[in-house]
Amino acid sequence: MIITTTPSVEGRTIREYQGIVFGEVISGVNLVKDFMAGLTNMFGGRSGSYEEELMKARTGAMQEMEQRAAEMGADAIVGVDVDYEVLGSDNGMLMVTVSGTAVRLD
Repeated sequence: MIITTTPSVEGRTIREYQGIVFGEVISGVNLVKDFMAGLTNMFGGRSGSYEEELMKARTGAMQEMEQRAAEMGADAIVGVDVDYEVLGSDNGMLMVTVSGTAVRLD
């Protein structure tokens, strides 16, 4: 399936709009990752544990959106938007949401 942030697919014509599709993942970040990220913050550098969690959440949200589009009979998703948010009283949850328009192409 073609997934793009652009409103169209170059060289292809959108034949039919199937509707808006979403994918959501809410992921908890545990105490060990918080501790390691705190050390990285203090000494500088990148937080590999947080980056890995972010990549897994983003991948999961994209896969969920793609599955929902496939169930609608789409062969592409255009206009994809990715959003990130932290949730919870201690900001211990990471939410990744993706959305786009499921379409059928000629």
